[in-house]
Amino acid sequence: MSLSAAMKTAQSSFSNVGLQSAVASKNIANASDTAYARRSAILATAATGASVVETQRAQNEALLKQNLLSISKSAGQDTLLSGLTRMKTMLGGEDYELAPSTYLAKLRDNLQTFADKPNEVSLAETVVADAIDVANSLNTTSQALQKLRAEADSDIATSVTELNRLLKEFKTYNDQVKQGTAAGTDVNDALDQRDKLLTQISSIVGVSTMKRTNNDLALYTSDGTVLFETTARTVTFAPTPTYTAAVTGNQVYIDGVAIQAGAGGNTSAQGSIAALLQIRDHAAPTFQKQLDEIARGVITMFSEGTDEGLFISNGLPALTDPGLSTVIRVNPDVISNEGGNPMLLRDGINTNYNVDNNASFSELLNGYASAFEAPMTFHPDAAIDTSATILAFGTSSVGWVEQLRSAATTAGDDKSALLGRTQEALLNVTAVSLDEELALLLDLEQSYKASAKLVAAVDEMIAALLQAAG
Repeated sequence: MSLSAAMKTAQSSFSNVGLQSAVASKNIANASDTAYARRSAILATAATGASVVETQRAQNEALLKQNLLSISKSAGQDTLLSGLTRMKTMLGGEDYELAPSTYLAKLRDNLQTFADKPNEVSLAETVVADAIDVANSLNTTSQALQKLRAEADSDIATSVTELNRLLKEFKTYNDQVKQGTAAGTDVNDALDQRDKLLTQISSIVGVSTMKRTNNDLALYTSDGTVLFETTARTVTFAPTPTYTAAVTGNQVYIDGVAIQAGAGGNTSAQGSIAALLQIRDHAAPTFQKQLDEIARGVITMFSEGTDEGLFISNGLPALTDPGLSTVIRVNPDVISNEGGNPMLLRDGINTNYNVDNNASFSELLNGYASAFEAPMTFHPDAAIDTSATILAFGTSSVGWVEQLRSAATTAGDDKSALLGRTQEALLNVTAVSLDEELALLLDLEQSYKASAKLVAAVDEMIAALLQAAG
């Protein structure tokens, strides 16, 4: 080897070591950043020796797509579970002590006691108090449901705003990737940022990707709607500030196409928006219908002919109108602290059935107690038994909430575990290993020392030649 060739080899080695060290140092500096993909300096051998030709970014398209899908499914499931847990909380703890069915059972028991001793004013007061508990339970649960719907609506608005922002930012980095790829410049940092945005977008709405020329990406929702193609599609939503049982929320549109709500305890929702729509438009309204049917049932059971009796609808035009459970209350004519007489429950509130003022008169009370054991017809929209006693229907309502929540919990655990596995698999490919990078730096140090010794040897040879020539 000539001295000039030796110097060129040493120069090439120094250059390679410098570039490789810079890449390794960047990897180490970003080791804690989960959005950063490991870089590798790729060497190629030419006539003049080896040289770094590119900095390659670790990636796996199949694992990335699987990870995006897992994020979407897990986010949707977690959002639904949070809403269903709130619904369960409305009913109390594990014993459902705040559920209407709990108060109905207590009302039934004390009503039977009162029917056995119809001359006891204190028992009449107890039954009226139990009836107030039933009405209050229906009121507060219904109000809490509408609050849950309003909060879901607000969360949808927030998610839509965030999604539009992310899509706008996605365009910025996607353009950088396209332009850099076409020009042959390093686009690895832009790719990191673009993939990071993809994971954030996928937690809001299910997304699939299609790679095109120059690393350009097109994005589609899980049902095939274009989300981004050269430019971001507009996501629109008009929030509804106030919710009642009769209010229907607005749809979320992507470029004019409505996002579909999730379905089932193991929800089909991908991303938080579809799950929030499921809570707002399906889970909460179905539970509301169950509460309304319970309210209609107790009003009907305690009616005196065509007149409302112990329970009244408080001005709602029809018992079948939505929101009955929000307005139902106990007739003030039997509430002592409102100037009423609780013994009217025994004798008749609208008509005096106890015309002889008999202390042992219990005909009405026995009829009310018997009504608890008689099957009633309920609306199929309540999604539980259409023919059952009022107590069985109330218990089935609690069971419906718990069954849905339980299914959501199991599915949430499964989807969370799947997400953990896909993220781990992806990180195994893309994450930085400090051990590997430090080992590489040690190897590079040895290469640097070897090159330095080569330069020193050439220097000695040149010095010897110059001395000999002199």
